[in-house]
Amino acid sequence: MARHLRDQHIPVVAVTDLDRTKSADLARELGCEPADTPAQVAALATTVITVVSDDGAMRHIFSPEDPRSLLPHAKGRTFLNCATLSPSVHTEVEALVEQAGGTTLEACMASSIPQARQGTLYLMCGGRREIFDRLKPLLEAMSTTVRYVGPTGQAAKVKALVNMVMNCNTAALAEGLGLGAALGLDLTMLREVFSQTGANSRVLETDGEDMQQRAHDCYFSAAHAAKDSGIAMALAESVGLRLPLAAATLAQYRRLVEIGKGGLDKSAVAELTFKDRHPSA
Repeated sequence: MARHLRDQHIPVVAVTDLDRTKSADLARELGCEPADTPAQVAALATTVITVVSDDGAMRHIFSPEDPRSLLPHAKGRTFLNCATLSPSVHTEVEALVEQAGGTTLEACMASSIPQARQGTLYLMCGGRREIFDRLKPLLEAMSTTVRYVGPTGQAAKVKALVNMVMNCNTAALAEGLGLGAALGLDLTMLREVFSQTGANSRVLETDGEDMQQRAHDCYFSAAHAAKDSGIAMALAESVGLRLPLAAATLAQYRRLVEIGKGGLDKSAVAELTFKDRHPSA
């Protein structure tokens, strides 16, 4: 995202990451400040884009008790928060930032690394409408589609459902290909038939060949798939709904994490469904 903003002549003044080597290398490439803490980024930038792994990480970078967090420099700043989180966490962060004199907008991404680099993200935004309108030129520079969903937390709900359905599709495809392999079918042929029939899906396009070839380089990790399906299941429980397919998918991704494969791409769920790949398949 930072590289694309630079290409669009939008100034990037500072970057930071848990991996300081990576952020230092990127800062050198972009000609900006290699910040050691989130606080240093907020001290230099008027608009701060955050992308973190989970609810705990988000609470950490907006901690009221930590002088290294973003909050000490929140006054007059706008925080564009792109991570997939529980909706309540976005609401918590908005309240903390507004108390400190700043503003926030959630901009949940339904895309991956190539789209971030190319500026073709799909962004679902939630928060105060006037903040969305003010940030729209920046949002449009990062994406091909920008949707305003509603108040803070609403975009996170939509994103959780997007990923829940995507994960279910991924797990179903892994089972279809795994069964096809066990039956001795040509999987390249099977994927082609899937693509031309009711078995077609976006996941077939992005993950089908990777499942067949066991190419699980990470674009969206199995651990994140488990986290996001967990968010969706918590939302279902909050309204009294049972979602058996989503629950089964969550169990599969949690199994992947338990056996040490959480860092692989979500396509690695196929490692659980091919007979020759894992004892429990």
